[in-house]
Amino acid sequence: MKMVLGIAHIILCVALISVVMLQHRKQGGFSGIFGGGTQSDMSGSQWQRFTGLTKTTVVLSALFMVTSIVLVIISG
Repeated sequence: MKMVLGIAHIILCVALISVVMLQHRKQGGFSGIFGGGTQSDMSGSQWQRFTGLTKTTVVLSALFMVTSIVLVIISG
């Protein structure tokens, strides 16, 4: 079980790195770094405005965190 989770964790790590490297860089300056924006930017749902790569990044990072926690619990 621990070996299977370790292999899955490594695969998730490589996939997460790949997806992050494929994303385009935003030119938002300091307001883009800290999530700032205007009131007109708040129209619509935030999840609907995400691109496919961003949604994939969110899912992969959540799975990466879950496998990390499970591996710590199993080894301890």
